[in-house]
Amino acid sequence: MSVQQAAETGGEGLEVWIDQDLCTGDGICAQYAPEVFELDIDGLAYVKGSDDELLQAPGATTPVPFSLLRDVVDSARECPGECIHVRRISDMTEVYGPDAE
Repeated sequence: MSVQQAAETGGEGLEVWIDQDLCTGDGICAQYAPEVFELDIDGLAYVKGSDDELLQAPGATTPVPFSLLRDVVDSARECPGECIHVRRISDMTEVYGPDAE
């Protein structure tokens, strides 16, 4: 699914998570979308909850605001660790990231 396709479908609900086991700590995600991603003191990136707190539980997800979709997708595409996963909430299908078709 391209960003254009997501826009055409009305921005179906998406969520994002980071596999910390693969995170290289480059911080590209936090540069693209600081509202969604942040590096912690351990040098790894995490998604942030609606209260701006880091979600550190393994596999923790956060919704992707439609206004930040392009930035989140660019983060997933540019991530050297290939650890950012974006999936549809409705059926849990990965649409961006290393496991996307």
